[in-house]
Amino acid sequence: MRVLTLVVSGLIASILLVATPQTTSAEDDCDPAYPDPGMCIPPPPPDLDCRDITHRNFTVLAPDPHNFDGDGDGIGCEWVLPDPSPERQ
Repeated sequence: MRVLTLVVSGLIASILLVATPQTTSAEDDCDPAYPDPGMCIPPPPPDLDCRDITHRNFTVLAPDPHNFDGDGDGIGCEWVLPDPSPERQ
């Protein structure tokens, strides 16, 4: 426990700062809209498209922040459009 002493308008006030451990896990970084086991898609930002991830045909729950389920059937990234950028030689 640390004690922080502040001087406010000539008065001394002591504030106790209690350290609260911040724990995070890999699951904390996974969006709950994509719950399939072994899969972790982070919430936006950034906004991801199907071509940005390797997963296909996975469960999608509302609200689908990345809009992976374009037809609303609960399955994400059923097909992927080709990259529109021209190939460089």
